[in-house]
Amino acid sequence: MVMKKHELEGTLAEEALMIKAGKLRDENPLDTSPEFHEFLEACRLNDLRKCQELINLGVNINGKDRFDYTPLIIASLCGHYELVQLLLEAGALAERDTFQGERCIYNALNDRIRNLLLKYDFSKSSDPYIYWSTHISSLLNHSLADISLVAGSQSFDLHKFILASRTPYFRKRLELQPETVSWNLSASIPVEAFRIALRYVYLGTIPRDLAPQNSDVTEEDVLKGLSKISKDLEIERLWEDILAGGDRRLARQRYQDEVEKARNQIGDFFKQNVIGHKMTVDTDRVNDVKWRHDNSIFADVLLRADVPVDGEGDTQEEEAAAETGNGAIPIGPLANDKHSESKPPAKSVLFPAHKAMLVRSEYFEKMFFGEFVESQPGDTLRVVTVDTTPETLELILTFLYTESTDGITLEHALDLLYAADMLFLDNLKSRAAAAISTLGNGAAITTTAAALTDQDAAAAVEPINVYDVIHAAWDLNVQRLEEFSARYLAYRLEDYIDDDEFQELIRESANRLRSREETDTIELLDDIRYYLSERFRQRFDDMGLEEFMDENGEMNAAAAAAIAGQAATNGDATATEDGTEILAAAVGEKGENGDGALRTIDGKAAEDEFASDAINYQLLLGKIDVMLDRLKLDA
Repeated sequence: MVMKKHELEGTLAEEALMIKAGKLRDENPLDTSPEFHEFLEACRLNDLRKCQELINLGVNINGKDRFDYTPLIIASLCGHYELVQLLLEAGALAERDTFQGERCIYNALNDRIRNLLLKYDFSKSSDPYIYWSTHISSLLNHSLADISLVAGSQSFDLHKFILASRTPYFRKRLELQPETVSWNLSASIPVEAFRIALRYVYLGTIPRDLAPQNSDVTEEDVLKGLSKISKDLEIERLWEDILAGGDRRLARQRYQDEVEKARNQIGDFFKQNVIGHKMTVDTDRVNDVKWRHDNSIFADVLLRADVPVDGEGDTQEEEAAAETGNGAIPIGPLANDKHSESKPPAKSVLFPAHKAMLVRSEYFEKMFFGEFVESQPGDTLRVVTVDTTPETLELILTFLYTESTDGITLEHALDLLYAADMLFLDNLKSRAAAAISTLGNGAAITTTAAALTDQDAAAAVEPINVYDVIHAAWDLNVQRLEEFSARYLAYRLEDYIDDDEFQELIRESANRLRSREETDTIELLDDIRYYLSERFRQRFDDMGLEEFMDENGEMNAAAAAAIAGQAATNGDATATEDGTEILAAAVGEKGENGDGALRTIDGKAAEDEFASDAINYQLLLGKIDVMLDRLKLDA
């Protein structure tokens, strides 16, 4: 249940006082930057591609304008469901017990968005790195540890790369002695102090009781030990957090700050050491590469990805562009099997990596803990081949080490989707699908192809191969991409409806349904019809012509048919089957060859966009019927 107005005002006043007193950080700060203004405008226009690009560039997703509007509030207020979903997944805050969170829910345009906000797991938005930080915490005393810190009779099994990333003290010492497997801790500091400090390094929470019950060690002894450890390890924030007290929201903010700091630290280590030490070698020389276990970056496995045989870099892209004939780079596997007579030697890229981060993937977890050769010790690091491209593998490693997916581009998104599915990385799979469905939207969609000039049409390049996307959605059962593909096709239907590949796609969709004769439905076509209605309905909504919508908010087909049927008349009032009065717009014969005439998709001229839209809607519905007759399908 959402807050009432006076409760919202009370919550706002309370938050403002705590922020003013410095007890809380404003999670929705005022942002007057041009980038944020551009972001808000993209949210109002539901420009998913622009929003995704600005998020990737680091725009403040939780900022607010001078009217207290956040991007999430604008998206929910405007009814942009897909955008609300994108913002939540990107970390937009919408906690129910906060002013802005309740405001999002209270002002949502429809129940679909309201239910999405209510059902969303808000721990994901308040802590978008919860899965990453939980994994780091789980590594404390993990079986994949490569160093033990010994304090008296206690031993802590840890990881050199985490200690080196998180603490300058261990980074300096392990760089000098990477072969170290055991480290004795000072006997003058209580073991409980070391345990708390190491939990902090591994992003665990600080316990309320610093000294265990029935222990000979006092809380004062533990505090003294923690004071010394925090200085020696240069983790002074540990001491500040202990002194901060138990305020829930303040503790959460401090923890989030520490998680962000840890991500940056491990991210820097990843860039400098994993990416910084990747090697490109001839494929037939991979077995000649030998890495010692006591290497300076503490890697314990080498991941291999082979460069596609079609070529590398720009050469492959140019071949792909030549095949598509329009300069677009299709996502997904290339269908080019042509090879030059003299091929360069095949190449492979090797990435030194750490099993402790790779086991975030169930695929690698089974590999390293099962009865496979990769789990057996060897004289040197084992090479594990991953069936994907080097670029995609680098994206996967970036996600595993830092949870970041900012580098996903359309060029590699579909390969990443398949690879994430193979590695059982559901979160990465969802983000790859989100990248396709946002970046794949391309430029602003025009509802009438005829509105494009020849120059515009030549410059309009489809950003994706939608056939690859819909097949990936079917293969991997990604509902989000099925919906995206249907919407993508509906908004460009005039470009696809006569395409043999499109018609084969419809046939394939029909064959996917069992007992189709009982339903006479084709799922993809049903979705295309829905989004086709939405496409033209939005145009009529913009013109305030709500009478042309049916009770479900979709296009009134009878109204559109009447407009199309009377388009040759000039300004006549025509009654539809349900009695609605319509002013039919004129379509002059002279406009067919006139300058600047607005043309429908069948090439005829129209003087009014309203009539043009109605005609185009009917023409496209008619083309669907003709296609179904040709395919001998009922739908």
